Amino acid sequence: MEAKKSLKTVAACALSVAMLFAGAACGTSDGSDDAASSDSGSKSSELTGYDVSSVQKDDDIAKLLPDYVTKDGKLTIGMDTSYAPAEFLAEDGKTPVGFDVDIAKALAQVFGLEADPETANFDSIIPSVGSKYDIGISSFTVTKERLEAVDFVSHFDAGSAWAVKKGNPNKIDTSDLCGKKVAVQTATMQEIEANKIAKQCEADGKDKLEVISSKLQTDVTTNVVTGKADVFYADSPVAGYAIAQTDGQLEMLGKVEGVAPEGIVIKKGDSQMDEAVQKAVQKLIDDGTYLKILKYWGVEDGAIETSEINTPGAE
Repeated sequence: MEAKKSLKTVAACALSVAMLFAGAACGTSDGSDDAASSDSGSKSSELTGYDVSSVQKDDDIAKLLPDYVTKDGKLTIGMDTSYAPAEFLAEDGKTPVGFDVDIAKALAQVFGLEADPETANFDSIIPSVGSKYDIGISSFTVTKERLEAVDFVSHFDAGSAWAVKKGNPNKIDTSDLCGKKVAVQTATMQEIEANKIAKQCEADGKDKLEVISSKLQTDVTTNVVTGKADVFYADSPVAGYAIAQTDGQLEMLGKVEGVAPEGIVIKKGDSQMDEAVQKAVQKLIDDGTYLKILKYWGVEDGAIETSEINTPGAE
């Protein structure tokens, strides 16, 4: 599918959602991931997600699953639940919600398994797929570098976007960020890009660009709202959602950049799981469930028509 030039901001279906900043209730499935909470005040989503209970098991697809996935009757999914509207925590501070969560639940229905989404730090998910988690779904851009470690099944298109305080009081120009403070989430493509820009500033003898990395996207957003950072850089649906939920405190700077596929993470070389997940995603696309989920969250501009295995979308 041809990459789209822009993705609309996530506001239409999120008007009833309160501002999600600090991830104050963000926890982990165990103590090892240490998804720390922030001191800033927060409110969580009142949305519960799209109901996928009517999705039926597909026996032909389910039988493709390897035994390590089916033996406990659960599909265990690693995700960083600080990344609204893709994956974040509901009002109870414990329940994962978001369009990636709904897609994961729908996949589990196709497989005839119980969905078990578990909160983790973003940078811990890929190393844990195939052991702790059956799959990872957490807004992962498909890149050549990541494909060296894991397999991917594409399920969404997203770009990157910059966000600043309303009115851009610090006069941020993304073509010249030297001397500024840029907030990003740890281990994201945006962090990699920000660090590249910082190195270029140094090489050119210009003022230092400070990259402020946080494990939680909610903290990234808060850093700009509170003035700790001048601008943040994130996936376009996430930036759009954050802007929509900040009561007019933030705005997008410029246009969405570099639209590329995001994918579901699968253990490297597990061709059975690759095929099962790809066929399940395609089934959800073909029967309309997939688009209904995206429309519920207001991110249908990121919809794909064909799910693919191991197709890199970014360097």
